[in-house]
Formats: sequence, structure tokens, C-alpha cells
Amino acid sequence: MHGPSECMGNIIELCARELYPDPKINLGFIMCLTRDYEHIPDRSLIEDCALEHAIDFQKLNDCAVKEDGAHGLDLLRTSIQRTADAGVTKSCTIRLDGQIYCIRDGGEWSDCPTGPGVNDLILAIEKLRRQS
Repeated sequence: MHGPSECMGNIIELCARELYPDPKINLGFIMCLTRDYEHIPDRSLIEDCALEHAIDFQKLNDCAVKEDGAHGLDLLRTSIQRTADAGVTKSCTIRLDGQIYCIRDGGEWSDCPTGPGVNDLILAIEKLRRQS
């Protein structure tokens, strides 16, 4: 899914992050959308996921269309620039502590210093947490 629908979905996710900065809220919402990604940005999917994660659908909509859509596009441009500045070139790139940790491309994981498994990632995160 690339093109206008994907861009609109990204804007909705960015609005969720802006309006609800707590990752326990915005990530749950984003994961809900991702589970049914082929239907992004269908209104019914957005409404269902918003309801499930206590997100105000109208606030999401207002954010996406604020200033005749300019606000949502600004969020998207800023996100794209942040991604480019971080050196990310693949859609599925995991970063830890400001560094690229692991990349998934073409169905394969690469550049994973401690392994591509979920437990490997959890151990890497726990190690970083202990160091801080």
C-alpha cells in the first residue's frame, strides 16, 4: 500500500502521536490500525481503533485536516525528514538509543547485532535500560 492512502494513514498515526504522546495510548492505536493495514484509512477502521484505545476520533480528524490539511502534511514532512536525518532507508528499521539496530527488507532481517528474534530485541532494550 503506497500512495495517497498510505500518506493519509501516516498522517492519522502522526496526529495520534501528537494528540496522545503517551506511547501506551498511541502505539496501541497504531498497532490496531496496522493489524488491518489494508483498510487504512477507512473511517470505520479509524473509528474502531480510536474507540478501543480511548482516542477521540473527532480530534484525530481535526488534526489531519487542520489548516486545510497543511498541519497534517507538515507532520508528515517533519517525520520524513527525521527519518532521512537518522539514515533510515528501509521501511522496517528498528532503532535503539539513536542507532540502527535491525532492518527487515524483502522478508529477511539483517544487521541485527544480537539476533533478529523478539527475545533478542527485549534483551537489547533491557541492557540499555540497565546502562542508563
